[in-house]
Amino acid sequence: MNEPEPLITNIPADLNRPDKIAYGLTFRQILIVALTGGIAAAIYYLFHQVLPIVILAAIVLPLMALGLAIALGRRDGLTLDRFALAALLHTRARKRLVAAPEGVLGPPRWCRLRGKLPAPLRLPVRAIRTDGALELADGGVAVLVETSTLSFHLRTTGEQTALVGAFGRWLNSLEAPVQILARARPADLSNLVETVEQQAQDLPHPALANAAREHAGFLAELNSSSELLSRQVLVVLRDHPVGNQGRRSVRRDACAAVVLRHAAEAERNLAALGVAARVLDADAASQALAECLDPGGRHPAGQALPDELITSTTGSTP
Repeated sequence: MNEPEPLITNIPADLNRPDKIAYGLTFRQILIVALTGGIAAAIYYLFHQVLPIVILAAIVLPLMALGLAIALGRRDGLTLDRFALAALLHTRARKRLVAAPEGVLGPPRWCRLRGKLPAPLRLPVRAIRTDGALELADGGVAVLVETSTLSFHLRTTGEQTALVGAFGRWLNSLEAPVQILARARPADLSNLVETVEQQAQDLPHPALANAAREHAGFLAELNSSSELLSRQVLVVLRDHPVGNQGRRSVRRDACAAVVLRHAAEAERNLAALGVAARVLDADAASQALAECLDPGGRHPAGQALPDELITSTTGSTP
């Protein structure tokens, strides 16, 4: 039995690509080229009877080359004009940010402060609920769902068609904005190496123990000699309360219940594709946000909530 033809659809990498107006150029590119050409023509018209043609060419040609580079060039996925604007804003922005939602108070008059004060750090997440829902600063609620990956190209044509159809049905069932974030993060095998070495001592046969120790040595060498990366895929589901009736806390609770239900449905629908998914609880969501804000940093898990009592236990020696 012949397998059906594979379904091939070309999807552009840049879904937000602007429309081309003329000659394969967008309206922004045409505007930059026209503005540059107008400035060059004005310079030539005003000074062609005063300056030699060589000096005019030395002024006009670099200007036109700069305008074409800004209109047609790209850097890190951005056009050069937007990249230059972002670089300018980054240069003028304050580099020291502190958690001060109410704003940073100025120093007293008797204090002669040198330099600029830190700027308040304004995060899009206002709070993390105990059920894992994220209360956003704009009034909405979001939930993080961590998923595994699968190998698409190793499947047969029929399996690929079934996967595409099932994934399309899940996308068509969505009623709220959804973001799929795939990111690479550093991987550390130290805990795995320690676990293998500890369990190697309890293996029933010396050959198995030696094989486990050799495998632990291989993992340790791999961990120290290479920069390992692991891929994490997060599905962010969000919703915003509709209307202004009732108290804000009640509306947030209702919105969180809706988003958590959508996250559970997404978990079941992705399981039909062979993708393991789980809704992140408060601790896991806090860990994911901390890793996104500080990639590669050390973020110990199990942090206490603001209203929890922190206790410590110390052992006493006889």
